Amino acid sequence: MTFDYDLFVIGGGSGGVRAARIASAEGGAKVALAEESRMGGTCVIRGCVPKKLMVFASEYPEEVQDARAYGWDATLGAFDWGRFRGTLDKELDRLEAAYRSTLLNAGVTIYDARAVVVDPHRVRLASGEEFSVKHILIATGGRPFVPEVPGGELAVTSNEMFLLDALPKRALVVGGGYIASEFACILHGLGVQVTMMYRGASILRGFDDEARGMVSTAMIARGIDIQCGVDVARLEQGADGIVAHGTDGHAREVDLVMYATGRLPNSGGMGLESLGVGIGARGQVLVDEWSQTSVPSIYAVGDVTDRINLTPVAIREGHAFADTVFRGVPTKADHALVASAVFTQPELGTVGLSEEAAKGLDPSEDRGPIEIFSASFRPMKSLFAGRQDRVLMKLVVDQASQRVLGCHIVGAGAGEMIQLAAIAIKMGATKADFDRTVAVHPTVSEELVTMRKPTRVV
Repeated sequence: MTFDYDLFVIGGGSGGVRAARIASAEGGAKVALAEESRMGGTCVIRGCVPKKLMVFASEYPEEVQDARAYGWDATLGAFDWGRFRGTLDKELDRLEAAYRSTLLNAGVTIYDARAVVVDPHRVRLASGEEFSVKHILIATGGRPFVPEVPGGELAVTSNEMFLLDALPKRALVVGGGYIASEFACILHGLGVQVTMMYRGASILRGFDDEARGMVSTAMIARGIDIQCGVDVARLEQGADGIVAHGTDGHAREVDLVMYATGRLPNSGGMGLESLGVGIGARGQVLVDEWSQTSVPSIYAVGDVTDRINLTPVAIREGHAFADTVFRGVPTKADHALVASAVFTQPELGTVGLSEEAAKGLDPSEDRGPIEIFSASFRPMKSLFAGRQDRVLMKLVVDQASQRVLGCHIVGAGAGEMIQLAAIAIKMGATKADFDRTVAVHPTVSEELVTMRKPTRVV
């Protein structure tokens, strides 16, 4: 049978773009890609990239304060949101154009339209145009949402944070995950009075307890009002702002309410369920280790599968799919020991098992005690400037094999440091490997190779 395309990708985010490019340029396939919004997806347009640029902007006030302690006659005027946003928009336009050029140069046909799946070998654009295709790749990502709460229409999500006409004076961030924590720090750094409201006991659930506790303490010390064990009961439009009524009985008036209480896979309205494609309880497309769905010709990668919702993981999944199906190189995306960073102030970098996860390992594995190597100290740079900032360096080690099972870093540059530590841990490094590595002095990261005795055994 002759098809219009060997591969039709639905979704122009990082995972879909990588799969389309590799399948076309290296696999010799005839490929098309449909994207209903902007090319680049969540990460490039409304996620990682603009968020990190906002993180950079929010860090300058403290840097200028530190500069004065180091002898510079430094001052900082008011933050110009309009100027920043104009530059940000231009940068996102540049990146979107680069993604588009990458696809076109690889020979991929682009359709700027929504696409749905008609049957296992046909897709339809919003215009009504249909194509026969040999393989379909769903790479539609995920989306933030505002839960059903009275007055929820008054709130925004992370998507809208990059499109604000002006910065609020007072903001309420609802949620306690990494997105909520990052935006709380960003807004505070830009001069906004910030309150976080989280129904759980402590923010950054799922991360190492010692590490997330240090981040939370530092955020509070900087002036962010973190209120745990409380949720929003309803939102109302008040005379001077939005009134958020909490489940604790208190009302808080703010200028902006941002919800960051999770994300949902973008799988709805695509015709997948009617074809027998397995869909999970949260809307995730169910796939096997090859990213293949229950319909053999349909695959899915990235956040729409709700495996590990990180851009580099989506890219790896997209590449592995293209290698397997079009290059004749069977490849499974490796989801083990994936490093990540939380761009709070201070940053949190992590890879491998937390202390809590290591303690809770399946007893059938016959794993013995776990050694914890942990060091917390005031780093030289901020100590000289008179700050009370603290750094955490932590290794989780299997006592029997001495293999390093996890690494957790809190402090400036943690995201950069954890990437390098992840290489060693991915290679199976032992504590002895760390110990015999000569320290680079004076640096913060040297503490990773100078901790000789465990602080505790669990």
